[in-house]
Amino acid sequence: MAHDIHDRPEDAAGKSEQNRVVPEKTKHWRSERDGDGVETLYLDRAKSANTLGREVLEELEPIVERLEKDPPAGLILTSAKDGHFVYGGDVNEFQGLNDAGEVKELLERVHGILDRFEALPFPTVAMIRGACLGGGLELALACRHRVARDDATIGFPEIKLGIHPGFGGTARSTRLLPAPSAMQTMLTGKIHDARKAKKLGLVDDVQPERHLEAAARRAIAKGFAPPHKGWKVRSSNALPARRVAAEVMQRKTRKKARKDHYPAPFALIDLWRRHGGNKADMLAGERDSVARLITGETAQNLIRVFFLRERLKKASESSDRKIEHVHVIGAGVMGGDIAAWCALKGFRVSLSDIDVEQIGAAVGRADELFRKKLGGGGKVRDAHDRLHADPSGKAVRHADLVIEAVAEVLDVKKKVFAEVVEQVRDDALLATNTSAIPLEDIARSVGQAERVLGLHFFNPVAKLPLVEVVRAEGTSEETAAAGAAFCDAIGKLPLPVKSAPGFLVNRVLTPYLLEAMKLIEEGHAPETVDRAAEEFGMPMGPVELADSVGLDIALEVGERLAEHFRLEAPDQLKQLVEEEKFGKKTGEGFYVWKDGKAQKDTKAAVEPDDAMIDRLILQMVNACAGCLRDGVVEDADMADAGMIFGTGFAPFRGGPMHYAQHRGHDDVVAALKRLTDAHGKRFEPDSFWSEKSKRR
Repeated sequence: MAHDIHDRPEDAAGKSEQNRVVPEKTKHWRSERDGDGVETLYLDRAKSANTLGREVLEELEPIVERLEKDPPAGLILTSAKDGHFVYGGDVNEFQGLNDAGEVKELLERVHGILDRFEALPFPTVAMIRGACLGGGLELALACRHRVARDDATIGFPEIKLGIHPGFGGTARSTRLLPAPSAMQTMLTGKIHDARKAKKLGLVDDVQPERHLEAAARRAIAKGFAPPHKGWKVRSSNALPARRVAAEVMQRKTRKKARKDHYPAPFALIDLWRRHGGNKADMLAGERDSVARLITGETAQNLIRVFFLRERLKKASESSDRKIEHVHVIGAGVMGGDIAAWCALKGFRVSLSDIDVEQIGAAVGRADELFRKKLGGGGKVRDAHDRLHADPSGKAVRHADLVIEAVAEVLDVKKKVFAEVVEQVRDDALLATNTSAIPLEDIARSVGQAERVLGLHFFNPVAKLPLVEVVRAEGTSEETAAAGAAFCDAIGKLPLPVKSAPGFLVNRVLTPYLLEAMKLIEEGHAPETVDRAAEEFGMPMGPVELADSVGLDIALEVGERLAEHFRLEAPDQLKQLVEEEKFGKKTGEGFYVWKDGKAQKDTKAAVEPDDAMIDRLILQMVNACAGCLRDGVVEDADMADAGMIFGTGFAPFRGGPMHYAQHRGHDDVVAALKRLTDAHGKRFEPDSFWSEKSKRR
């Protein structure tokens, strides 16, 4: 890796270039040893980001053998890629694993390599730039010292893939940090910035680039002495402490996830509870545990979800359109929160509304967001400086992108766009946040349909990662690509969809919500209906979700989609809306809400049967099939991605269409027919299923 000689002091740079010797270079690794005997080992995976795939690890083994036979004075382990250290294991190699014995053998070999690396008889230091995640952190933990550049991000995200660290990280982290801190890091999958990682004890030093190598060499100068283990580390791994702490961890984890849905956190806690006092036993248990988990259905589905996310990100790679100034029209909850999010992500934003009080409320919510995400101080001030209140709407003429987020009324939206098109630059993109209105109906008021697209955000904007990028018949390729790239720039996942009633998410979600309300009308407690969905794996029941979104919005979307599909809004929903009981935002809907939480009567809930679960879930599955038939999304994978990232559809199931495939299409159709006979035509199997059957 090239360095400017002026960026580091001469004593840190080692001897001059002509005194360096190059012991070896493999496909993925290269090393240099200077005149002082300090060797730098670079990981530089060929044609790819640094990940610890099988080939990379196999090449490391003979390098370790050479270092054992010809030890340097010290070793700096780093990356030849400036933007990251190691992203982790190669997730591509995780797909399709189904032989636990084979996985265990592979992990035994990896453990053997890293154990030998950890035992090298000279000081070793990991010099970390950028991302150091998962297996990358486990590799760094095998070094005696770790120094990080101030932009480094460090953590164990494996739990999000349905597994836990498997390259020795469970044993090394719990022997380096107090065990509760190490376990929390692994259980949450949270990624820490460099300074937080230092505070935890995952790294020893944090420095800017110009001082980083000097810090690594100072660490080598400290010698080979093992790090001091404080009494907190020792006592936290003692058996009595493990038993008590593990029970607390289990209890907290059960509040967030079910063991049969997400077994990995429970397996990790049990592993530490049983073996945390003995490193060798912990490593052996780690191999067994990861081998079981990674070959299981949950992990394989979550790995699939990882690749669905990557595919959505790729939708943003085909545009070089530069967007700097975003103008948002409408300062209600959606418009105000979209504006705040864009400002948070570094864009210059102007926010207009005919109601000045709405703008003031939006700025207040923005302040809460900025403080929560940025902590305070100068960064919060800078974010506020990027967000401009613009009651007159004059700033629209300078915008690169205009996002309309006014009331979901076609005539209102048409009027807004007719006024906007008279003021904006000819090259500005025009976007609507409509949730259900066909884009063509709005584009007609513009007269330049090629510039118009939909950017459908989801509430709450700060939490839900998906944005539907809606393309009408006249929307140009360049406009759609620019919209997707903008979503990526603000940290959102763009889902390309065709303009159609409800697009994907609302078309699929609405019949699910309405079916939940029909169940309530039939006499089932809201708590029972929610429990049915939660037992399937949904993060929130449909009744609580409808209350959270707003019953007025649920009714509005339901009635709009009823014109096109076999939907009917229940009378109780209409009555609640007439009484202005909209749910969370008014304090009462199907539930009473206090301090932002639904007040549920747990005694009212009874155990739901499979038929109730099918009534809810197969509504979504059948609606997804209709979207595929109509070409709303490209394929089943994109339908699954939209529902997982737009609604939180049980990720461990892999998405509604993946669930249908796993269950069996014939069984899904048979269940829909039974429901049709019992409850009416709204369950009639979509023609997609019969067409798919013919193609088989």
